[in-house]
Amino acid sequence: MAGDSIEHVISYWMLFQKFHSPALGGFAIVSHWAPFLLFGVLSGALADRFDPRRLIQIGMVLFMACSLAWGYLFVTDTLQMWHAFVILTLHGISGVFWGTPSQVLLHDMVDIETLPSAIRLNSTSRYLGLLGGPAIGGLILVTLGPTHGIFFNVLAFAPLALLLWKAPYGPKFSKHPRPLRRMAGFADIIGTAAAIRNNRVLVTMIMLVSCSSALVGGGYQPQMPEFARDLGHGEAGFYYSLLLGANALGALTAGFALEASGWLQPRPMTPFLLLFGWCLVLIAFAMTTYYPVAVVLMLTAGFLNLAYDSMNQTLVQLHAPPAIRGRVVGLYGMCGQGLRTLSGLSIGVGGSLIGIHWSLAISAALVLVLSSTLFFFMRPSGALATSRQNPLAGQ
Repeated sequence: MAGDSIEHVISYWMLFQKFHSPALGGFAIVSHWAPFLLFGVLSGALADRFDPRRLIQIGMVLFMACSLAWGYLFVTDTLQMWHAFVILTLHGISGVFWGTPSQVLLHDMVDIETLPSAIRLNSTSRYLGLLGGPAIGGLILVTLGPTHGIFFNVLAFAPLALLLWKAPYGPKFSKHPRPLRRMAGFADIIGTAAAIRNNRVLVTMIMLVSCSSALVGGGYQPQMPEFARDLGHGEAGFYYSLLLGANALGALTAGFALEASGWLQPRPMTPFLLLFGWCLVLIAFAMTTYYPVAVVLMLTAGFLNLAYDSMNQTLVQLHAPPAIRGRVVGLYGMCGQGLRTLSGLSIGVGGSLIGIHWSLAISAALVLVLSSTLFFFMRPSGALATSRQNPLAGQ
């Protein structure tokens, strides 16, 4: 994850310096998440049928190829807009081989009682990479420069690829072999949705994450160079990286604090409350003109985002039927990550029209309105009371 973040820090900075295009920043989000929208359930079906370790290794190799491609274009000074389109798209495809299989692999590593903790720690480690990535990326921009730095970044993906070569996890080591199911391509999406339509917790969590991802997601992150410039620090990569780093630090703090305290238990109402707070913080960040305040708001947003994201994933994994767990997690990834494609339009392309501050504020406000509507619509039906007494009721 650190390598992924370093590549983003360097590539987004170079794209901004060369093209000064919010729309290209929006495309970075579209290309990053569109593969999840198109192939999220397919990757879950692959993880149900094949060894998740090998799928993750394929993703690592593709990530390496992206960093090498950026490095070649930087060193030859031949970067063009279409090059960026291709590499950003390949980077998104790389993530598909990593995201859902890594979630499915957790079930081969821990038992059901410790699964919520494993999911939270997995999310925390992801944000640890997000924290380290911007910090290292900023240091690279100042010391090595983007060209040497992006080549160095290739090494960041090697440890995970090598670790999974002989790691004693996966179907061959599982005490509960997965039943082999025929892969039906895109028909798996309809079949999976039909299989869980009566599970109100799964339906509610998928609808909620769809709302937040489609309108905001991570659409503001590629625009951080422009936010830093508008806050008075547009020429220094350190200040740009600090905004991203503050977001990751907040998430990391949440992961350790929640794991140590056991404060938030898997209850369907909790993600709504966390999402409400996240939206309000993002609106404040979009409107502030003071850099120190912006850093504090990014810190808070990261805290709420980690808590919300890990809670959603925990509820989905606990309630997913074991026989189609990979497909359900893939469907959740399709909505939670794939629909972030649209956030590149709402914030990036919208920012080209009305400015990124207003596009982020309006998008977050819409999420707040829609999630509030969903909250009051689902609550009378009992969806938010499900599993209140027993978080593991879905199993």
